Amino acid sequence: MAKVVALIASALCILALAGFAQSQQDEFVVKGQVYCDTCRVLFQTKLSKNVAAAGVELKCRSRLNDTETLSVTSQTDQAGAYEITVKGDREDDICEVHAVHSPLSGCVETAPEISSTRVSLAENTGMKSKVRYANPIGFRGDKADSQCTEVLDELGLIPELSKDKFQEED
Repeated sequence: MAKVVALIASALCILALAGFAQSQQDEFVVKGQVYCDTCRVLFQTKLSKNVAAAGVELKCRSRLNDTETLSVTSQTDQAGAYEITVKGDREDDICEVHAVHSPLSGCVETAPEISSTRVSLAENTGMKSKVRYANPIGFRGDKADSQCTEVLDELGLIPELSKDKFQEED
């Protein structure tokens, strides 16, 4: 009888440890950055500024019926970085991080091209790390910085014929 009790107790301990290990595996940390698009070009440049105290929200929705399954809000630190911890595997969900609030005056406009990004929160993706790095998200400045023409020219993004037009508008 003592052997049966010991066997049952051992089985329960193993199951408890397996459950604990599973719960530890299904915790993800989403890390990202929020910036101000000071050139209004819908991507980061060397003139872009990090946005401290920006509001961000991670939302997940079911792939099957499009209902929201998770919503977590956070705020960026002084460097414009955020970190959101999520429990549970989200293999059947589509998850996105959204920039929702900017305290930076002159940089509060959202644009769909840069204000959100998708992130995978599934265990079965081939990634060993539980940290998920999201693409930078941001807000657009009210007007382009005067140095933007120079920066975009360095990147080869302003055709020769258009340079005079950009310089006239400044």
